[in-house]
Amino acid sequence: MSLTNEQRDLTLHRLVDAYQTELKRLCFICLKDRMLAEDAVQETFMKVYRKMDALRPEMNEKAWLYKIAVNCCRDMRRSAWFKRVNRRVTPDLLPDPAAPPPSDEAIDLNRAIARLNDKQREVILLRYYQGFSEAEIADILRLSQSSVSGRLKRAKEQLQALLQAESEPGRKTT
Repeated sequence: MSLTNEQRDLTLHRLVDAYQTELKRLCFICLKDRMLAEDAVQETFMKVYRKMDALRPEMNEKAWLYKIAVNCCRDMRRSAWFKRVNRRVTPDLLPDPAAPPPSDEAIDLNRAIARLNDKQREVILLRYYQGFSEAEIADILRLSQSSVSGRLKRAKEQLQALLQAESEPGRKTT
């Protein structure tokens, strides 16, 4: 089924209104750069507009959008320019939250998540921050469900080790 230009525009506006902020946060955490995150979100919505006919009513539109956004972030991370720039994420650089400021524990957790490798960070964000099931994450990341399960397990173990090391007095991790 082909959409008219008016239907495409209305659908795009609805998707932007519903998901732009969430996608920007995801892209920022993946890319560790506010401007690149905004570029990734813009690129995501451009791809969505071009591929809108592929979205069917029975599909999970949020998962579809996240799949496109994750792929845009991956493409940006693969670029030679991206590999040469140092991007250290600090809590003050994170996009403004919609809720009250986080507790110290939440800040420590966010720092630990930022220190995970890209693959582990992706699955943690999609599972615990966006609420996707392992099957949906597997579809978004084009992995098997067992790979997603393994990545989640390793990411949780790594987070536990990072948080434990951070809480030990006199010990500072890099």
